Amino acid sequence: MLFNSFEFAAFFAVFYLLYLMLFRWRRAQNMLLLVASYVFYGWWDWRFLSLLALSTVVDFSVGRALTRTDDPAERKRLVTISVVVNLAVLGFFKYFNFFVGSFTDAMASVGWTVDALTLDIVLPVGISFYTFQTLSYSIDVYRKKMPAARSLLDFAVFVAFFPQLVAGPIERAARFLPQVQQPRKLSSGQWEAGLYLVVWGLWKKIVLADNAALIANRVFNDHTSYEGLDLLAGALAFTLQIYGDFSGYSDIARGLAKWLGFDLMLNFRLPYFARDPSDFWERWHISLSSWLRDYLYIPLGGNRGGKVFTWRNLALTMLLGGLWHGARWNFVIWGAFHGAILILYRIVRPKRGADPPGIKGWARAGGEWAVMSVFTVVGWIIFRAETASQIGYFFAHMGPSTSAVTGELFRQLAILWTPLWLVQIWQHRTRDLLCFAKAPAPVGFVFLSLCVLTSFLYGVQESIEFIYFQF
Repeated sequence: MLFNSFEFAAFFAVFYLLYLMLFRWRRAQNMLLLVASYVFYGWWDWRFLSLLALSTVVDFSVGRALTRTDDPAERKRLVTISVVVNLAVLGFFKYFNFFVGSFTDAMASVGWTVDALTLDIVLPVGISFYTFQTLSYSIDVYRKKMPAARSLLDFAVFVAFFPQLVAGPIERAARFLPQVQQPRKLSSGQWEAGLYLVVWGLWKKIVLADNAALIANRVFNDHTSYEGLDLLAGALAFTLQIYGDFSGYSDIARGLAKWLGFDLMLNFRLPYFARDPSDFWERWHISLSSWLRDYLYIPLGGNRGGKVFTWRNLALTMLLGGLWHGARWNFVIWGAFHGAILILYRIVRPKRGADPPGIKGWARAGGEWAVMSVFTVVGWIIFRAETASQIGYFFAHMGPSTSAVTGELFRQLAILWTPLWLVQIWQHRTRDLLCFAKAPAPVGFVFLSLCVLTSFLYGVQESIEFIYFQF
């Protein structure tokens, strides 16, 4: 069931009416939320509800057991059970064929023939997201950063909360579980902010991302037919597509949550305004990058132990962050690329001071933004490509040459990029991502009207799946 589908609109309308009728009874609301979340998830494949239930029961049980013991060995054994069970399920469904296939190819490259054991494994939607979410709960309870949940119902709602279940943001239990455990209050401000987020998120998906996908797919799916600036147009189109698609989903999820009386964490903060790699990862998929920082980078040693160890920790974190996205070598290469530029910036510019005043400051900011933008687009080429040869073709044939379709490709891109940048400049200057919701009523009305009108006129009417559902 997709946010951008009539099925979801009907599902949410019925659910929301019942939800509002139960607003005074938190437990009844939570029961309704859990049933709705399981229906929402089971819409893809009801069999995978068992995996969601398994993660829920295992981590709830581990959390309760951790509260009953202070023995270090026992606590370590319990948290290990959580980590092993969750990662084993994730590893089997997401990486089994990848690792077996890679091993078979490696043996073949040295002349050994190995029969590959492959299974027809279907990847459960959103498994990487809810696995990391439940893992963080077990680890935080183990670290005594939060108390364990007392109610299985409340914990199950935390795991399965349908607005963010299949593509995040990856919530932390310490932040979100108390919202599940307490009565909700729904104010007019929350409802209005939710409306703007849902409308803006849908616009970014069906107008921005899905139209950009038409250009990106045209170029990437037949890349050897293109040269020069046409390849750049395809890369820029995917840069726009993945941002509109993923941040659009996150905005819709946050908006729906606000209508339900919840507050989800911010997952995107104008990432294409970033001026260096660290800045980018503080703006892009914030819930994942902060998860990797807190549960991988820092436990590995973080920036303690000297430069070489810091570089190693950055490289390992980004490699695993790339692999989190999927069982393909391009994701591993993409993670390695981002690890490399993080290390490069630490070597070349260990510390960035304040910008000088005036024109020099503007020039410096503009130069840093331009360089980081190039790195970002290069990264998205690696991310979108399906083979190493396709990556090589893009980098070998991209250049200043044009063709008969170059002008039309860039005209379409300009039409898509312009409204996004106008809104984001507004957000950047006000330092408020909800500036359109806080604007004077006539301005807000015009903004919403334009989003709705252009969605009907120029939005892709087919319900296209969000990119990050495959992760």
